[in-house]
Amino acid sequence: MTYKLKLRKNIMITKEPNKHRSYIGNMWERIGQLQFDFLITQGLEKPHVLYDIACGSLRAGIHIIPYLNQGNYCGIEKHDWLISAGTLLELPQKVYSQQKPELVISDKFEFEKFSKSPDFCIAQSLFTHLPVSEIKDCLEKLRAVAKPTTVLFATFFETSTEVKNPNVQSDAQGWRYTLNQMQLFGKHTGWLLEYIGNWGHPKGQKMLKYTPV
Repeated sequence: MTYKLKLRKNIMITKEPNKHRSYIGNMWERIGQLQFDFLITQGLEKPHVLYDIACGSLRAGIHIIPYLNQGNYCGIEKHDWLISAGTLLELPQKVYSQQKPELVISDKFEFEKFSKSPDFCIAQSLFTHLPVSEIKDCLEKLRAVAKPTTVLFATFFETSTEVKNPNVQSDAQGWRYTLNQMQLFGKHTGWLLEYIGNWGHPKGQKMLKYTPV
């Protein structure tokens, strides 16, 4: 299911032209470039299919979409206005037309709507906003469409001891988990965890690598 590009007269776009950047935490250029550079060091190549989970307004996508072969960028995002802003204000229309990224609007991790299975996935600053139930839901649904060789990179805010996080998802708050918790989330949903840790994130988010069991 490819998102149909259309101009939306949304107040967040027309009256607050940078709202789509500030809403996802600012540091637009820095973190977008950071994700792209990290994926390249991890072996991302042009023929690979990438799932950008919670792709927002294409902070990483504007770097990854032109790099991958046509149709190999698959972004999923729950906020349609962020996708609109990314495709209308950030991604050159020529690139959009030539590269044909698959963009799905969903708040239920409907990965089955993509036409291709992923080689690489990245969930940057997603698990930092999700309760346990939704992290497991994401991992379980991704596992169902993953290849045996699929790799998921996901960031999280690490804490040494378990803390009481809210049970309801929020884009504004930051959830913290222990490494052991993140390992168990993977174990319960069919993923093996490798801890990468520091990867240069300016807010201290640590990186994890999940591979199918």
